[in-house]
Amino acid sequence: MNNKTDVVPDFIEKAVLWEKGSAFEDFSIGQIFEHHWGRTITEGDNALFTTLTLHYNPLYFNAEYARAHGHPGVVVAPMLVFNLVLGLTVEELSEGGGAFLGADNLTFHTSVYPGDTLTARSTVVDMRESKSRPDRGIVTWHTEGINQRGELVVDYRRANFKIKRKA
Repeated sequence: MNNKTDVVPDFIEKAVLWEKGSAFEDFSIGQIFEHHWGRTITEGDNALFTTLTLHYNPLYFNAEYARAHGHPGVVVAPMLVFNLVLGLTVEELSEGGGAFLGADNLTFHTSVYPGDTLTARSTVVDMRESKSRPDRGIVTWHTEGINQRGELVVDYRRANFKIKRKA
């Protein structure tokens, strides 16, 4: 479509907008989410992430160096692990909007290697009304990233603004 006089395609007129995400009222303290996606990290993921983020620690791209320091091969950059686990939680926790208010108590428990498959589990640990935005609340989750052997590899707390339903 090149100008305002062009005709709108039929499929656009028939399209239905589906709401995504959840509202503040959809959560309760103690609620647990076993996030349904898992993700296997590849060597390519790790190489691309460390290159794009200028994270040039030889543990993340030099197998001989990593082996000399007690690892079976290259180690996945911890911030890639964090970002991947956070991404696994978005669909159920924060999709649909609401500002990300930060992550706290980020702890890496064990190394992750290319070929490892990570899953995530989140628990609602706090909820409160926003003092400055009456149409929003703040939800805090504790998230754990777990590898295919059931080992905890990362955990953290994060908070997001969540929109309230209109009364």
